[in-house]
Amino acid sequence: MAATLLPREREDLAPDAVWMPDHLSLGDQRRLVGAWHEWRSGPAGARRLTMPNGATMSIDTVSLGWHWSPYRYSRTVDGITPVRELPRWLVCQARAALVAAWGEDAAADYRPDVALVNFYGPGSKLGLHRDADEGCDAPIVSFSVGDRGRFRFGNTETRGRPWRDVDLESGDVVVFGGASRYAYHGVTRIFPGTATAETGLGTGRLNITLRTTGR
Repeated sequence: MAATLLPREREDLAPDAVWMPDHLSLGDQRRLVGAWHEWRSGPAGARRLTMPNGATMSIDTVSLGWHWSPYRYSRTVDGITPVRELPRWLVCQARAALVAAWGEDAAADYRPDVALVNFYGPGSKLGLHRDADEGCDAPIVSFSVGDRGRFRFGNTETRGRPWRDVDLESGDVVVFGGASRYAYHGVTRIFPGTATAETGLGTGRLNITLRTTGR
């Protein structure tokens, strides 16, 4: 969590897209980091996914609930190994974030069933893309822990402008859905060494996005 002279206020990045700085407590962040250390190990652990064009992504990914691979969901990570379970506590944390962003009514029918856990090392990036592999329009809830990451939030039509660049710090949460559910977004830069050591993550950025597959 970066030290700042003034509190960072929540902002609307676009219609129905809310950025909530410092939303996660240090305890919340530590819990996510501890879970990451568990999730990344084992046969259903972290891996670098390969895109259809043969390019390998620069981030390490663990899927919870359903396994995502470009551009589909499955119940196994390799045709054999079952995907890891999506913890109930993580769903509750996402629901609380959605309530904080949109209000109590927004979470009435919110039932995410998948989380993508991405670890960004120095030099890692994620190109502009849309989360369009789900079968419903439920909102996306995204947690950031660790090093600062430059997050680009664009429009729903193209990968080009207009877009908005914001620097997400450890503990920040972004919620987007509704009119911005299919907005292009990505991570253009990681700033190594910008996170407090108190999270236990070390160098790198951890991002957890919860989604609803509709399956």
